[in-house]
Amino acid sequence: MRLTDLRSRLEATFGERYAASVARDQVIPELDGLTIDQALSAGFDAQAIWRAVVAAYPDRVPVKLR
Repeated sequence: MRLTDLRSRLEATFGERYAASVARDQVIPELDGLTIDQALSAGFDAQAIWRAVVAAYPDRVPVKLR
């Protein structure tokens, strides 16, 4: 998965404005307690990050994006 795909999925899930806030501010346990932005900076794979988002927000992520 490319970074642009990850960002697009985040926006589809949380909305354009809230997606940036989630990526910047929300600590995700499945990412070793990092935020999405921190995980990207640390070199995490975009697909692994997306899987962590799906696990952290199972009721929020649309089925078609899982």
